[in-house]
Amino acid sequence: MSTISQGDRYDVVLYGATSFVGALIAEHLARSPQEGRPFTWALAGRAPAKLEALRAALAAAPHPPTAALVADAHDPEALRALCGRARVVLSTVGPYAQHGEGLVRACAELGVDYCDLTGEVHWVRRMIERHEAAAAASGARLVMCCGFDSLPSDLGVDALQREAQRRFGAPLGAIRYTLDAARGGFSGGTVASLTGALVELAGDPAQRRLMASPYALCVGSRSSPAPATRQPAVRRPARDPRDGAWLAPFLMADINTRVVHRTHALRAHPYGASFTYSEATRAGRGAGGWLIAQALTLGLGALGAALLWAPTRRALTRWALPRPGEGPSAREREAGFFVVSLWGEAPSGERLGLRVQGDRDPGYGATAQMCAEAALCLAFDVGGASEAPGGFWTPAALMGEALVGRLGARTGVRFEVVGG
Repeated sequence: MSTISQGDRYDVVLYGATSFVGALIAEHLARSPQEGRPFTWALAGRAPAKLEALRAALAAAPHPPTAALVADAHDPEALRALCGRARVVLSTVGPYAQHGEGLVRACAELGVDYCDLTGEVHWVRRMIERHEAAAAASGARLVMCCGFDSLPSDLGVDALQREAQRRFGAPLGAIRYTLDAARGGFSGGTVASLTGALVELAGDPAQRRLMASPYALCVGSRSSPAPATRQPAVRRPARDPRDGAWLAPFLMADINTRVVHRTHALRAHPYGASFTYSEATRAGRGAGGWLIAQALTLGLGALGAALLWAPTRRALTRWALPRPGEGPSAREREAGFFVVSLWGEAPSGERLGLRVQGDRDPGYGATAQMCAEAALCLAFDVGGASEAPGGFWTPAALMGEALVGRLGARTGVRFEVVGG
């Protein structure tokens, strides 16, 4: 076990390595040597015995961690010492609103690049408002939402718009995203993050109104002002304008849409001030599709209400939902998958689409791969501060095409243009 002191600097430090998803990320990193270049990485967290056990479990992997570093998420000096040993810090310490700010602050102040897999929009905005000035001064690039929320959405829109520019010489004015099919499960960490966000927003009406805006993350000194364009949102069963299939609300839409619009704002709105973006779950056609759409809509509403009311929340977390540290089995993760479609229409009326698919469950198997490759992309593929200055970025705005290429070459996550 390593105490944190002056010494070797690691390309990537995985903080929260013994969490459910952290251990999956560690497995991916241990099997991901960087061809033609040296690569060092370290585990980090607050529990020495668990870190040492994980390190031992990875010892026989092709590229095991170099060290295990101990630091508590609420110990500022320990976190600063940890960041002093890292080029990139990858954090899995959710709920981030409870445990994540100390590490963000340390990275922003010390000029260390950072990424995570949060989906807590209210916390992301808070971090931008509190720490962007420090990151801009130090050169730290901080990239949040690097898992299933929100890489397929953010990178998908970016890739589709690049193809539209290549084919038509103009961007798509509107893009619709649908989750077409998926198999996967929840972990206790995801449940805790979702519950914490719902409870915090329910107790703060002003913040709840702020987060209701699709432009909630279009803040900070580097973001262009949000346009006034009204954005569509699927809140109840609706028809897909492509083929009349039924759509239902998508659980992650309120996260992903805000990330996509921040990317657009960071780039000074290259798709036009009237650009619109929406997300939904594809339920199918005919009466069966309508029934599924109704069930999904009612189910999401009931889950939100149950998590907000303390007695039902306690009952669910005790008896029905996984606890922190629990999640889908290896067999369930490997049997999982997802298929996402993004579609838009060119000014000429020609339709263009993109399919994003993965061969692991979206929340854990695929998310672990995505977040690990985002950290490696930050470490090896993104230029220095002269090319990409310090501040809070989105995955597409900072890593875009480079990260799409990494995912296609090194994981089961693929981006494929369709139609047109």
